[in-house]
Amino acid sequence: MLEIKDLSLTVPMQQEAVQAVSHVSLSIKPGRVLGLVGESGCGKTLTAQAILRLGEHQGITKISGDIELHGESIFTMSEKQLRKVRGGKIAMIFQEPMTALNPVFSIASQMLEVIHLHLDLSRHDAKLHAIQLLQDVGLQDVEHLLQQYPDALSGGMRQRVLIAMAMSANPDYIIADEPTTALDVSVQKRIIALLRKLQKDKGLGMLLVTHDFGLVAEMCDDVVVMYAGEVVERGPVMDIFDAPAHPYTQALMGCRPEVAKQGQSLTVIEGQVPAPGEWPEGCRFAARCPYADAECQQPVVADAWQDGEHIARCVHVDVRLQGQEHGQTSIEADAAC
Repeated sequence: MLEIKDLSLTVPMQQEAVQAVSHVSLSIKPGRVLGLVGESGCGKTLTAQAILRLGEHQGITKISGDIELHGESIFTMSEKQLRKVRGGKIAMIFQEPMTALNPVFSIASQMLEVIHLHLDLSRHDAKLHAIQLLQDVGLQDVEHLLQQYPDALSGGMRQRVLIAMAMSANPDYIIADEPTTALDVSVQKRIIALLRKLQKDKGLGMLLVTHDFGLVAEMCDDVVVMYAGEVVERGPVMDIFDAPAHPYTQALMGCRPEVAKQGQSLTVIEGQVPAPGEWPEGCRFAARCPYADAECQQPVVADAWQDGEHIARCVHVDVRLQGQEHGQTSIEADAAC
């Protein structure tokens, strides 16, 4: 199992370092997909990148907590050990394929470098492996494609190349950071179907970072909702969709275009996510929450409300509010949308 335990991270901002991720705990189980959901700026990508320690060169540091892969701490690994983990045991698919691929190297050069790093294959066998990977992700005329440079490929083709590279060393876990954000809607559906097939066929554990609840409904087994650097709700996907407990999750559900009634304006969440360093002492969503009162000005623990595996960081969870006032549909209807 891949586990994040009570992780807090700081980031450099102007003249000081401020906390951007606060006491986050989650686990990615083998063969299951965990969705990490929230607005931009809530700490999703920082949390995902911390799993591979990708932010350290930008001054992002851990201040507490741990990340363990099969019981071994990521933070105590040497650079040599990390190189084997990155791409070997845990692979990452980035949200912008044009910046994730190096524009001055051919596709063959970049794929073969990854394969040689993790697999003991001859150059001939490595090329055959690359060809098979590209065919597995649905690309055609792959021997010609290997000689191309990233700018000669469409966005969907580049994303498929990234997925093939991520699968090249048969990792145990995949981190997909908003993998369909930069793609056309028609291409998004094909990429989602491809990720689902690969995940099921290989039995991968996957962390899917997204703000799209439709994608969560289609892909995920479990869901973690983040707001202002902390986890506000987590649980099985059916529980989150059928009975969202935290007011923030309820508000996100209500903002989905597919649940809006014809002729009415789309629902919006008033206000903005507070910036790191400006978080209130109590509930960080209180300034935007219609149910906030004086009790919400005090610190709220992560499992203030709990029902089995479903927990929420809220002291005012009321079942009368769940799924009633925000126009939620069932998960099946949401996935169909």
